[in-house]
Amino acid sequence: MKRDSFKILCLILWACITVFSGYGQEKTISFETRILESFNGDSDYTWKTVASRFITKTDDDTYPKLHYVEAWPVAVFGYNRSGDQELKSLGINGRFDRKGYNWIDVYPVKGDEENPAEIPIPGRIHNLDMWVWGSNLKFYIEVFLRDYTGVVHTLKLGDITYAGWKNLSVNIPGNIPQGKRILPAYAGLTFVKFRIWTTPTERVDNFFIYFKQFKILTDIFENLFDGNELADPQHVDQLWNSN
Repeated sequence: MKRDSFKILCLILWACITVFSGYGQEKTISFETRILESFNGDSDYTWKTVASRFITKTDDDTYPKLHYVEAWPVAVFGYNRSGDQELKSLGINGRFDRKGYNWIDVYPVKGDEENPAEIPIPGRIHNLDMWVWGSNLKFYIEVFLRDYTGVVHTLKLGDITYAGWKNLSVNIPGNIPQGKRILPAYAGLTFVKFRIWTTPTERVDNFFIYFKQFKILTDIFENLFDGNELADPQHVDQLWNSN
């Protein structure tokens, strides 16, 4: 009897320690939704394309083509424009000379520059999504993200074998690093590009795809500690260059 009572007491004590330990190690999370690119044509970035070798090039036309069009998903914005906001979407017109695993990269540049410019992603990203218009072709889209070590990670955003607008999304795997053990601990990702893939059995003679509202769900919470400002590289530069 005494032995059973002792076992029960030990179990209760262990349960209490586990609960309080869990509370002590609880991580605060503050999720926010951020729009990285609206595709209205009025951001700090200009979008460009590059394609694989069998992209169509003639004397009259060169593909792929990019164009901002007055179109948007009604499920998000309704049938009418909201106030004075000019709603547009980014259209991609592609054409290849032969079927196969062809691809088109859609990437940002800063202003009028020619070289690619990666978009910084605030916080520790949990999920990203984008509205994509498809015409029921057997294509799919990938998104490329770079971590602080320079490694580029490729995630499948989704198939576009459907008709009309659809929201495509992907969760960010836990094995993609977004922080460091040493200070400064925060090490966010950057967006590199989208890649549109065709498949060998699908027609590629002429197709259109539209992008709208590329956004993320991200955790912007950062733990504060005594002296946390000394982990801010900009603040450290000011301190060391003040004299």
